[in-house]
Amino acid sequence: MIVIGRRDYLNLPSFGLEHIQAKIDTGAYGCSLHCHEIELVKIDGKEVLRFKLLDPKHPEYNDKFNYASDFSDKTVKSSIGIAEHRYTIKTEACIFNQTFTVEFSLTDRANMKYPILLGRKFLRNRFVVDVSLKNISRRRKIISYEVESKSSGQTS
Repeated sequence: MIVIGRRDYLNLPSFGLEHIQAKIDTGAYGCSLHCHEIELVKIDGKEVLRFKLLDPKHPEYNDKFNYASDFSDKTVKSSIGIAEHRYTIKTEACIFNQTFTVEFSLTDRANMKYPILLGRKFLRNRFVVDVSLKNISRRRKIISYEVESKSSGQTS
């Protein structure tokens, strides 16, 4: 299993997003992704989910709508016990040079520090969480690059 810290960065290639910071939360069951303007729309007679990712203040924000034809909805209970209806999508997320299919509930996390929350459902049987660490995948990528550069005779 891979050791992960209390927060890390991941990429969402389907949405063209890189280095998005995520909170690792063993107290949360599922994963959530910050979205706004979430609504069902009809395109060519088929109902699809339309949403904008991230917050306008986020450096990766692009103010464009994203669409998902494969989605579901469910009731999610927040950490303070409030039930909320949310849509969920499955998408690829890349971390530690690996790609995983992750189910994210789409919700407004504007008041939260991190736009992504990774919960137990994703972490189980993949990661061991060490809360004294953070941004391990990014450090490993830098270390890996330095090792490759040195072994090929380049200096970094």
